[in-house]
Amino acid sequence: MIDHIGIAVSDLARSRGFYDMALAPLGIAAVMEVTEEMTGGHGAHLGYGRADKPFFWIGSGRPAGPGTHVAFAASDRAAVDAFHAAALAAGGRDNGAPGLRPEYHPGYYGAFVLDPDGNNIEAVHHGAAP
Repeated sequence: MIDHIGIAVSDLARSRGFYDMALAPLGIAAVMEVTEEMTGGHGAHLGYGRADKPFFWIGSGRPAGPGTHVAFAASDRAAVDAFHAAALAAGGRDNGAPGLRPEYHPGYYGAFVLDPDGNNIEAVHHGAAP
């Protein structure tokens, strides 16, 4: 089990705006901030999670690059749909509309967007096969 993951972003403020909107339908919010001063000049970081437990971090201080894929669990298909709509409204680019992905497994319902740095961000609900 992974405790937390972090990705580099090129513009922390822009990415915060994106992730604040995109992750809200999944019940995920910014719960911790670490400043550049706190890291001794190694970038600023923002932790997203639930109940004051960050598990997804974005941060400056390293070169950002596309290619990272992060999937967030959604409580149901409606949350996947809401994530996709919110992420697009926040400036994300569509990388796979909400829908069943039976090639992954029966009942896999996901949606994919590219964040401002080109990372592939997904919301997925593992439901019963239709």
